[in-house]
Amino acid sequence: MKFIDEAIIEVHAGKGGNGVAAFRREKFIPKGGPSGGDGGKGGSIWAVADRNINTLIDYRYARIHRARNGEQGQGSDKYGAGAEDITLRMPVGTLVIDAETEQTVTDLAEDGQRVLLAKGGRGGLGNLHFKSSINRAPRQCTPGEPGESRRLKLELKVLADVGLLGKPNAGKSTLVAAASNARPKIADYPFTTLSPQLGVVRVGEGQSFVIADIPGLIEGAADGAGLGHQFLRHLQRTRLLLHLVDFAPQDAEGQTEAAIGKRLAAEVKALAEELTRYDAGLAAKPRWLILNKADMLTEDLRDRRWAAMNKTLKWKGPVFYTSGLTREGLGPLMQQIQLWLASISATEAAVLPSPQSPL
Repeated sequence: MKFIDEAIIEVHAGKGGNGVAAFRREKFIPKGGPSGGDGGKGGSIWAVADRNINTLIDYRYARIHRARNGEQGQGSDKYGAGAEDITLRMPVGTLVIDAETEQTVTDLAEDGQRVLLAKGGRGGLGNLHFKSSINRAPRQCTPGEPGESRRLKLELKVLADVGLLGKPNAGKSTLVAAASNARPKIADYPFTTLSPQLGVVRVGEGQSFVIADIPGLIEGAADGAGLGHQFLRHLQRTRLLLHLVDFAPQDAEGQTEAAIGKRLAAEVKALAEELTRYDAGLAAKPRWLILNKADMLTEDLRDRRWAAMNKTLKWKGPVFYTSGLTREGLGPLMQQIQLWLASISATEAAVLPSPQSPL
């Protein structure tokens, strides 16, 4: 299935049915009085988050969603039938934005979350409601109210605990395939990954987390260069970022360790600047440095290259040597991620008030 993470739709709720003015005219019932019923309500349109859906492809082609109108009231005290509501099922993580005002309507962050997008119009009142002791034959009735109409922009932000970022061909897809149940496309050319890939990493019994691989970023991604601009928002919901670096670039042959280290440090800084330009909150997320493809270097060469790189980078966070091809270093890395996520969850739970504590 093609991955679609943006769509623009129109939702039109149904109009309420009109009330009617009618009078009872039955045999043996003189002066029957008013008997006009109310109109039925128009159908509303709801959005529901469904974890079984992972793309907005249905809304790329079905752009207009229109609910039915309520039925008109009838005589003999008969009310018009209300129209059925329409439910639009969307992936968990969908952001619904009003296309006219750019205001967020809702953020479908939890499975089963249900939100009203467009309210159906109320039915009109029949003349049954206007009778009184001084107005025994009312001829008033009211029309049904129009339903709401909206033009909405849908943006999908995938839900993952850990997000991978790095330049094209840094080995992100290979690492995700080696560590999780995801099977992304892997090839020896840039931009192999054209859409976000999610994988579940199982560390132990009852211990797992979700990792997301997004297309490679290049300098200028925040301004639309490459493919990264389209998918940077998928990292906004993650708790931890893993910054992958190709620690053994193929075109580095013949260069000194100092030159290679300086070049790799510049690449890390450039992508960090792209995150800041796109979203300061995204750049402020915890970020670990992953020196990938380390199996191609000896232990001594790794240390010398990292020393040369960090001389310019001045990195103070966690650093890991890994290899997606041989799985070297993946076990300890995934264990550390699981421990870190567990500690963050425990901290968040401690901050929340207990059910017994007063508000």
